[in-house]
Amino acid sequence: MTTISIIGSGNMATAIGTRAAKHGHTIELMSRNTAKAQALADQIGHGATVGTFGQAPAGDIVIVAVLHAGAVDVVAHYGDALAGKILVDITNPFNADASGIVTNAGNSVSQQIAAAAPKSAHVVKAFNTIFGGVIATDKPLDVFFAGDEAEAKTRFAAFLQSLDMRPRDTGGLDMTYVLEWTGILLMGLARNGTGFDVALRAEVL
Repeated sequence: MTTISIIGSGNMATAIGTRAAKHGHTIELMSRNTAKAQALADQIGHGATVGTFGQAPAGDIVIVAVLHAGAVDVVAHYGDALAGKILVDITNPFNADASGIVTNAGNSVSQQIAAAAPKSAHVVKAFNTIFGGVIATDKPLDVFFAGDEAEAKTRFAAFLQSLDMRPRDTGGLDMTYVLEWTGILLMGLARNGTGFDVALRAEVL
């Protein structure tokens, strides 16, 4: 398989990193909190390592697993170290009570990241419509994603398939704003009787 770099050491980094490691990928964790990253690497096992925050990630796929408010700043901090990488934005820019989002059409977090990243980097939005606990179950899941660059999306889709996930391409970066609202839809379902072990699925009839 391959090395997957994850910037962050929180719940989603744990869920995605653990699942990817179980399916044969080597995980590199990069966090301002080195001790927390090391603890997570030890928890994940399977040869997971800790990289230096701000330096060039080892993986060609780099998952930006930080809160939405800091995601653009993190990408800007890495700068040219992210050149040529596939940057996966998993953020949900929820407002304070998660009843809406703080972004606007044409200015999603993914689009802001794309503007801050090196021109040779390719931004893909994914995983924001799946709860971390659901990812951790390691069951087959649909993953809705969006991005502008066809080859990057093909490579990312192959990564998803290696995790026993079904890639569902929703279009270009203009669709990332829709995916941000889809996160709100998921929250609405979870809060109104479905529970937080729910997952969205697109069924081909």
